[in-house]
Amino acid sequence: MQAPPQEAGIALADWNWKVVREFIEQHFGQRLCRSSCLNYLHRLGFVLKRPKKRLLKADEQQREAFVAFYAALCAQAQAQGAKILFVDEALFRADADLRGKWVLRGQPALVDSSSPSLSQKVNYYSGVCLETGEVETMEVPEHCTAETSAAFLQQLRARFVEPLIVVWDNGPAHRGDALRTFLATPDLKLRLVCLPAYSPDFNADEAIWDWVRDEVTANTCLGNKAKVREKVGQFFRGLAERTAEVKQRCRTILQARAEALSQSVHVDPTLALV
Repeated sequence: MQAPPQEAGIALADWNWKVVREFIEQHFGQRLCRSSCLNYLHRLGFVLKRPKKRLLKADEQQREAFVAFYAALCAQAQAQGAKILFVDEALFRADADLRGKWVLRGQPALVDSSSPSLSQKVNYYSGVCLETGEVETMEVPEHCTAETSAAFLQQLRARFVEPLIVVWDNGPAHRGDALRTFLATPDLKLRLVCLPAYSPDFNADEAIWDWVRDEVTANTCLGNKAKVREKVGQFFRGLAERTAEVKQRCRTILQARAEALSQSVHVDPTLALV
């Protein structure tokens, strides 16, 4: 049972109590109840975890190369007094974001919902600096586009006096004429860096969205976009007093791998320009 169910002759992807019951029935001719099957899972060392996607289209060679690039980029930013910001977008709907919920044994896990329409949603940009724990956000009235991305970059440029390095994915909203026009601004002191494809686990800003869902929208039906705007905005404003937690929660595997690489080999900050 330490191997996937397929290796035990059961055509299912993962172990659960029903698979255990089928396994026992096939091999020993006994049909166990649900609680007995769950006891077996616990005794054999299984625990229940919320899974994360393993993106099979990600190119590991590109990811490894980006780790080295990022390590050099950090060295360059420190030498030049530049600030690195990880940027991403997300939307929040007014209906409840269902998550795990503690209830007394035997009681149903229920969440009240007024069934707000899908139009009751609010889009946001955010950017996080891991070195300082600063978070900058911008609400978007409708959809995220090249125009809104350029507007957020302009907001970042207005807030921070240091040269900026913005790290984000290569999504459709991150390219277009509006962005090219903005990037042609003289003396902008802003550089864009694209993450490798299918690598959301490298983007520190992803943790911001998961954090909002944990503290604001989890199992809570807000009802309308005005309430979403109020509660999410309140959360973002509170992050100014939680910079240490921001730095801890938003740290990703990218930082860990880059730091390990920097300790094992000398990183030349000029490599970040290659």
